[in-house]
Parts: sequence; structure tokens; C-alpha cells
Amino acid sequence: MEPTLRFYFLAINVKEGIMGDIVHTSRIKIVREKGPTRRAMIEGFNEPVYYGVHGGIKSFYKVEPEKEHAATLDHIVAATAG
Repeated sequence: MEPTLRFYFLAINVKEGIMGDIVHTSRIKIVREKGPTRRAMIEGFNEPVYYGVHGGIKSFYKVEPEKEHAATLDHIVAATAG
């Protein structure tokens, strides 16, 4: 069985200190392709998201992927910046 990640997003009323209802559940299946490349299938989207290494990251890990992909860190930074 392939691992599936689930993330729950809650609507919270901070002023009143009230825990809200679950407004969304992310269901993501991640599969290691080859080497450092991973494919994530996100429920509700037809196209996969690929994660891997590039630039200084591949140098640090001393790997040379067949194709460079954004690292998970790149996606985290982009999500918090947006």
C-alpha cells in the first residue's frame, strides 16, 4: 500500500477561542520514482506534482538526477510567501 498523507484545515475563530469545523481535507499520495524524484498525486487534480533536487541541493546530496525538479523546500517557501 502506498503512503497517503492527509492534512486537515480548520476554520478557527481566534477572537472567541472557538475551534471551528473542518473545511478541507487534503489527500495526497506520494510515490518515489527514481533516485530523488517523487511524484505527488493530489486529490482533485489530474496532473501530478514532481519533487526532486536541483542546484545546490543536488550538490549537497551528491546526486545527479535525470531531470531536475523543485525541492519540497521550494514549495514550502513559495506557499508561505504567497
